Amino acid sequence: MMTVNKVLLASHGTEGAMAAEQMAFKMCGRGTHLHHLIVVPGFWKGTTGDDWLTNGSTRDTFRRYLEAELGREVDENFVRVGTTAVERELDYTNDMVVGEPDECLLDSSRQQDYDLIILGSPRPKGKSGLRSRMITDALTHKLTTPLLIVPYPDG
Repeated sequence: MMTVNKVLLASHGTEGAMAAEQMAFKMCGRGTHLHHLIVVPGFWKGTTGDDWLTNGSTRDTFRRYLEAELGREVDENFVRVGTTAVERELDYTNDMVVGEPDECLLDSSRQQDYDLIILGSPRPKGKSGLRSRMITDALTHKLTTPLLIVPYPDG
């Protein structure tokens, strides 16, 4: 297996993303810098429920609720991954960004000189949930860092 000193892990807590986390932990030795990136797709930014909420106050309440829930989920993922990283004596940092997933990953990959980028494969057809748009042709053509796409777990 290759030696890595700086790894960018794109993970948001789904089954496929957690498979990527496990691979990152296997590949990172003590002292490796592991930067954990969570991308919140930009479409969440404008979600207010306008089509069914009747007034501005209700829309604002819903927006604050949605932001709090997303924030809670992000924090839980950072704590879960960060705890394991600290137990394995990794140099752990994290960041949450909002935008187009592939563009955000590209931007993050350019902020440091990473040895490897690790992310999970897209959710298979037939599995419920939002399908990520992180792995695009633009991403694979513009990356200058090796990319490891971890297979979706069986079962």
